[in-house]
Amino acid sequence: MKITPDKDILLFKTCLVNVEYPGIESSTRYILDMIDVEHMVDERQSCCTGLGHYFDLFDQLSTTAIAARNFQIALKTGHGNIVTMCATCYAILKKSAKILNHNEEVRNKVNKILENSDLERMEYKTGDMDPSKNIFHVAEIFFNKREEISKLVKFDLSNLKVATHHACHYCKVYYNDAMEGVRNPNLLDGLAAAVGVETVGWYDHKKVTCGSGFRQRFTNKEVSLAVTAEKLQSLKEHEGEILLHMCPNCQMQFDRYQPYIEEKLDTKFNICHLNIAQFIALAFGADPYNTIGIQTHTVPIEPLLKRLELFEKEKKAETEFK
Repeated sequence: MKITPDKDILLFKTCLVNVEYPGIESSTRYILDMIDVEHMVDERQSCCTGLGHYFDLFDQLSTTAIAARNFQIALKTGHGNIVTMCATCYAILKKSAKILNHNEEVRNKVNKILENSDLERMEYKTGDMDPSKNIFHVAEIFFNKREEISKLVKFDLSNLKVATHHACHYCKVYYNDAMEGVRNPNLLDGLAAAVGVETVGWYDHKKVTCGSGFRQRFTNKEVSLAVTAEKLQSLKEHEGEILLHMCPNCQMQFDRYQPYIEEKLDTKFNICHLNIAQFIALAFGADPYNTIGIQTHTVPIEPLLKRLELFEKEKKAETEFK
């Protein structure tokens, strides 16, 4: 079992989470507080550069220097365990840490850049950040706390038909560090089980990419969305109602473009898209707007909640108690 920390965590803020689905962060922090995992965020932390890096706008040296600065912020605040909400941040930070630890030439160049940092003098030293022991995806933290999560479930979601989408930059980059398999990834399936939901498990497109490919969404839009459409079609065959995500870029690809694909193919998928943190927060009974942030979604979540009558039941219970 991969050991994950439950304290001294810098929760790494993510650009696509903050801009597209801020409910992912509020849901994540809500859950971490509920399961007593100590963490902080730091306003000085900068983006991982993932979007720009994969668009070839940021070279590897620039990306590594920015990562080194973020590592030093984490260490100087006593929160040397970095936990990401985005699979791209996860992969970018792990790669940068490996480069800094094993490439003296790059490390020396980065340290010269850090001399002119906006913070107090910083210097990255070999081993400051262990990519396998100090950098995690938040789903891994949740997984090792799944017993605590199970005890906090308030709403029964077991009647939902749920499938999972495991992000490429989590299970297809650092195989040895991934939890719960890479050929048939089950990390999100295990978390769904923790809140009492049995997923559809394996389906023929489970390991297929979301289709985004960062630049592909824009430079080869039709090819990109054709991949997305194939996965949606596969989920429709399994009568999927919710697709769980662990990366905001994947979630954006499916959620934002599903209506476009439906119109193009003259079909309806009726699939909602939730980050795993949003799904767990839903099971905990978190506020759907103030915490889970369903108002930021393109595919409406309200019909699903109305069908389940979850929050109507909660209000009724509160009234009867009073």
